[in-house]
Amino acid sequence: MLSLLWSVFLVHVAIYLVNTIGASTIDNLLWLLYLKVPTSTSKKYKEQNRLKREVVQLKRDMNNTSSQDEFAKWAKLRRKHDKTMEEYEAINKQLVSQKTSFDWGVKIVRWFGTSGLKFFLQFWYSKTPVFHLPEGWLPYYVAWLLSFPRAPMGSVSIQIWSNVCATAITTMAEVVTAVLLQRATAAAAPAAKKTQ
Repeated sequence: MLSLLWSVFLVHVAIYLVNTIGASTIDNLLWLLYLKVPTSTSKKYKEQNRLKREVVQLKRDMNNTSSQDEFAKWAKLRRKHDKTMEEYEAINKQLVSQKTSFDWGVKIVRWFGTSGLKFFLQFWYSKTPVFHLPEGWLPYYVAWLLSFPRAPMGSVSIQIWSNVCATAITTMAEVVTAVLLQRATAAAAPAAKKTQ
């Protein structure tokens, strides 16, 4: 089984990734994946796309047809356009409703998988030390702070370890980003000199 130390670290990595990528981006990607699965929703989505293309084509045909010179043809196109547009709007309304429900479900699962899990671990293991410190290695007040709020004295509590993990992950991500940006600008500088 995964140790408490690594469990907390991996939860914070997941939280950082969700915050970095963005919840709405993840929601949209999951929605697109859900639409690829053969369900009634994906059938409605395909039907919506077909109707959308048909509405655009009918609108184009109506614009290409003179309403004065070819009124009968234009009126027929107009009726067909209106009927198709009503069907499209009805299916679109259903899909928007289903997407809203899907988004709520994804948000709930995401919260339980990240922040909810973090809160649960901090509550459940509040008296459990993540790891012990060597005896007499730190002054009393530092050892007390590291074991705050409920871990045994001389150990690191899950709350402190959680904060350390969050800070370390954020700092490492910033360092990696800075190094990558520095390399990219260094690689771009010689290319700019060659063009001059």
